[in-house]
Amino acid sequence: MKRSAMAAMIAATVLFVSACGEKSAAPPAEKAPVAPPVAAAPAPPSEAILHPDATKLFASGPDSFTVHMVTSKGPFDIKVHRDWSPKGADRFYYLVSNGYYDGIRFFRVLDGFMAQFGMAGDTAVGHVWHDRPFNDDPVKHSNKRGTVTFAKTGMPNSRGTQLFINFGDNSRLDATGFSPLGEVTTGMSVADSLYKGYGDGAESGGQGPSQDRIAAEGNAYLMKEFPKLDYIVSARIAEEWKKPK
Repeated sequence: MKRSAMAAMIAATVLFVSACGEKSAAPPAEKAPVAPPVAAAPAPPSEAILHPDATKLFASGPDSFTVHMVTSKGPFDIKVHRDWSPKGADRFYYLVSNGYYDGIRFFRVLDGFMAQFGMAGDTAVGHVWHDRPFNDDPVKHSNKRGTVTFAKTGMPNSRGTQLFINFGDNSRLDATGFSPLGEVTTGMSVADSLYKGYGDGAESGGQGPSQDRIAAEGNAYLMKEFPKLDYIVSARIAEEWKKPK
């Protein structure tokens, strides 16, 4: 065989072997999807939540403080300004400091309006706080997008444990006594992404959760009948400031 023909045959053989090697190589393994972290069960309610001391409950809190909330959709921060709503800020400070909001669901989330939370998931805790409303504050700051405000029943001095995050400009609420106490400073996109599919509650003619049944059955009712609701994994005071003396 001529040298040139032999060289061509060897080159063809090398190409064939090389091609076979590429075909037989296993494709790169796809990365397995990463499941979201599963929240641990909330700790049992603290003594300060089950048996609140009136002196501590109505004590003045810091002039401002930041609450770091970790939710099933991610974290966001709320900065509270006591001069906006002193009594509201003090009550929120007490509740957060004692772990009240851990495990609580965002049970009323209305697109373009607000996300409401704060009904106890533990019915024993709900009974304790049902009869502990506190007095209103004058409205000093408008219910603009991102502000956080205590809910009311429509009667004077009926604020308790429930709050809402304003999704839009809800300044029309100012005239009815809803006094914002703070604002979401980071993670508003997380608040915007909270599950909205259930709509308004039964008391308002919607198909969403009934507040009466939440009060009677707690998270067991919500987890069974409204499993897609987002929830608070933990809420903690991240930073606080007082005025210099």
